[in-house]
Amino acid sequence: MGLEVGAALSYVLALVVILIVVMLLLKPLKLILKLIINGIIGLVLLLAVNFIGKFVGIKIGINIITIIIAAFLGIPGVILLIIINYIL
Repeated sequence: MGLEVGAALSYVLALVVILIVVMLLLKPLKLILKLIINGIIGLVLLLAVNFIGKFVGIKIGINIITIIIAAFLGIPGVILLIIINYIL
């Protein structure tokens, strides 16, 4: 005596629904993790540019705007800040 076909299909359907829910929940978590890592890299690079830049004459003022740009854009944001600093 085993599982009936209806019960087996119910278990399979429940597993598929659970799998879909887990996949839908993991996608935003991956995006949030990527944004956090990108922000950390941008802020560390901003501090490194200021530390190393002292020796070559590059100084980016650290304020709320530069921190937001470096955190949201990461490496391209810090490069943008260097270019803007060079132009101005």
